[in-house]
Amino acid sequence: MARVVQIAGASSTAKMRNPLGVVALTVITFGLYGIFWWYFINREMADLGQANGVRELGQSPVTSVVALTLGSLIVVPPFVTFYRTAKRVETAQNRMLGSNNFSPILAFVLIFFPPLGLISLFLIQSNLNQVWERNAAIPYP
Repeated sequence: MARVVQIAGASSTAKMRNPLGVVALTVITFGLYGIFWWYFINREMADLGQANGVRELGQSPVTSVVALTLGSLIVVPPFVTFYRTAKRVETAQNRMLGSNNFSPILAFVLIFFPPLGLISLFLIQSNLNQVWERNAAIPYP
């Protein structure tokens, strides 16, 4: 079960999800969970960015989801949104933790190898969990 935490400086919350759960639910639901997860992680980072004045953490999570889903018809947008989201995770770690241990390029390259692409989801969620652990000091009831 995901742990809900208050985003410091914002009126919204973020979820610390089990990275293996994200991968498993995405596989079990044939990608449907992954679409919802994509929206929520982008919304959480956008809320964090607004609370801390970091515009690089995103503005519109809906645009990211549209690029991931409908953008597939054009081929390029899903790759762009994937890379930009991975860069947001790196930025969140740099700004909120002072350093990062996440490589957006590695996560991006892995998506080109279907079985290994799921590792990217694991990496993104586990690194976001580090941000929420450090930044979100107030547990949400």
